[in-house]
Amino acid sequence: MLAARMTIKRAQYLAWIAGVFGGIFTGIGFSQGGLIFTFLGTALLWSSKEFPIAGFLWGGIVILLSHSWLLFLHPLTWIGVPEAFSLPLTILIWLFCGLFGAVLVGGWSFFGEINFFEKYRKGSLKNQFSYVFVLSIIWGLGEALLAKSPFFWFGLGSAFLPDDRYLAGLARWFGEGGLASLQLLIGWWIWKTLFFVRKRLPWFRLFSWGILLVFASHCFGMILLSNDNSSGVNRVAVWQTNIPTREKFSDYRLAILPTSIRDALDNAKKLKADWMVAPEGTIPNSKLSFPTPIPLLSGGFRWVGKEQRSSLLAFNKGNTHFSKAIDKHRLVPLGEWIPSFDWLNFNGLSFVGGIHPGNSSRLLSWQEGAPVSVAICYEISDGNALSRANLEGAQWILAIANLDPYPIALQRQYLALAQLRSIESARDLISVANTGPTAIISSNGNIESLIPAFNEGVSAVDIHLSTKSSIYSRFGELPLILALIISFWNMGRSSLKD
Repeated sequence: MLAARMTIKRAQYLAWIAGVFGGIFTGIGFSQGGLIFTFLGTALLWSSKEFPIAGFLWGGIVILLSHSWLLFLHPLTWIGVPEAFSLPLTILIWLFCGLFGAVLVGGWSFFGEINFFEKYRKGSLKNQFSYVFVLSIIWGLGEALLAKSPFFWFGLGSAFLPDDRYLAGLARWFGEGGLASLQLLIGWWIWKTLFFVRKRLPWFRLFSWGILLVFASHCFGMILLSNDNSSGVNRVAVWQTNIPTREKFSDYRLAILPTSIRDALDNAKKLKADWMVAPEGTIPNSKLSFPTPIPLLSGGFRWVGKEQRSSLLAFNKGNTHFSKAIDKHRLVPLGEWIPSFDWLNFNGLSFVGGIHPGNSSRLLSWQEGAPVSVAICYEISDGNALSRANLEGAQWILAIANLDPYPIALQRQYLALAQLRSIESARDLISVANTGPTAIISSNGNIESLIPAFNEGVSAVDIHLSTKSSIYSRFGELPLILALIISFWNMGRSSLKD
């Protein structure tokens, strides 16, 4: 009995160690790039999943590493937080996000240990695959659901990019949730193959089937990305403002802003652009001080009644007032949608605070250009919302953001999400951010950087429009939901027979 307990304890400690190292590998993969780190991390997650605490450790470490850019919020004195509270509050936000990720992965691991799955956890290899398939789809659907929550989540679904564009091409069928499921399946295959090798069990057949399926997945993804759906071309200028967020509302910046906007528009006109795009929050008062020489799509703020909105404002040529607008729907938690605290003089963790959400639709139809699907800031993580807008008539995707004061690591993550959105929807995407990334991503996922990060400049590029819809745009997560229902039904039927 004592020996058995010691064996269990040893297995438990080894699982915790595997969870820690798996979290480190995956966190490095998310934050620094390197798909091999993510594969190793998910393999270690499966190896330790029998103990939910290991999943808890894995999830917490992944988020703490991959979202470490949150620490760059400090100092928060520029938004009214006393200096003594700034660093503790920043660390608290970072730790809270880590705890949230830990609870999610720990809960997923715990669910996988319920009695319903016992036959499949310990049965034949075929039964084990059924079990892994179900848990992988649950994870994938969870990521799709989180993308609609207030929390920014850089998950397994976008981890294929930018390293493996062809495998990510399968997102055109089943979106980011399907890619997250695939990522977990590959991680399980790696772990199981190594387990068979270590135990001197017949491993070559499992290894060969995995290689064949991964190769076939790449081929299908490459075919999906090779389709040209272009129905027209527009020339678009982009302006990367490179205005530090902490200075945005200073007297100096407000005084020179009209001249900066005019110069950028004049440069865009010289580049023969059909219209120009400017980042999130560029125009503070929803109007220009001069008639725009070419049409303009700019991030800015507007009032709807007594509610302030962060919006994309559409200005027609020759006008000073916007003609159409689409408001930010998914707001930054602990920031835009948190009310002020008088005793802290705290307006939230954005530079304006007090923002209210707009309509959930991401479609903007405007007079001067093709209908566009719009993502403001981390709305880029919700592929389902953007795909619905494309199904409703959007012919390209525009992502505007203000990622200052965050470091280049967040820009890499943002660009990976933008690349995935382009692939999912079969649409060209333009990303324009205050300090970067400013780039165009073609519908097949190719990225062309337009302006170096942390530089001011205007550039122009041709964007291809499309009216065709991908399978994911038409059906969203329905294929994953049906696969999960069928899998559970088969499991239940098999259990009843036994």
